[in-house]
Amino acid sequence: MRVWSPVFFSLAMPTLASYPPPPAVPVAAVAYAPRLRWLERIVLVGAGVLLVGLLITAGRLTPSPRGMGTHEQLGLPPCTLVQWFGVRCPSCGMTTSWAYLTKGRLVAAFRVNAGGAMLALLAVVCGPWMVASGLRGRWLVAPPHEWGTLAVGLLILVVTVVQWTIRLSLGW
Repeated sequence: MRVWSPVFFSLAMPTLASYPPPPAVPVAAVAYAPRLRWLERIVLVGAGVLLVGLLITAGRLTPSPRGMGTHEQLGLPPCTLVQWFGVRCPSCGMTTSWAYLTKGRLVAAFRVNAGGAMLALLAVVCGPWMVASGLRGRWLVAPPHEWGTLAVGLLILVVTVVQWTIRLSLGW
């Protein structure tokens, strides 16, 4: 019969002290949020306040039942393309869609102008995020990613053009 002694275990089983330390991680590989420069902070707060201001303005407008022309309540002229050619432009209805969205009528906002509704939803998310990040001095959650920003912008553009093309072909 063999007796297991503590000496045998210390020789057979390596201890934690016998393992090498983990490799050092370079500072650049550690995820941390760098401080934003003062000019970046001013631009972020300004852009965020602008987006929130646009949402507040849209919330004070009454959506036009025609699906376009809500911008005329701000003293702007009627759509030139509609007046000259009788055809709605791709951005016709964007102000109306913002007004519908700020009143909680999401389906009506997308029906009037889907691209405008998507821009309004983006403003709802990005406006407060930009203000908070600028005031904090660091990105809240994460900084924007170039490819993600480009993809969202292209998606909104494609949706706007597709809806406009459908309108032209159906004569809406």
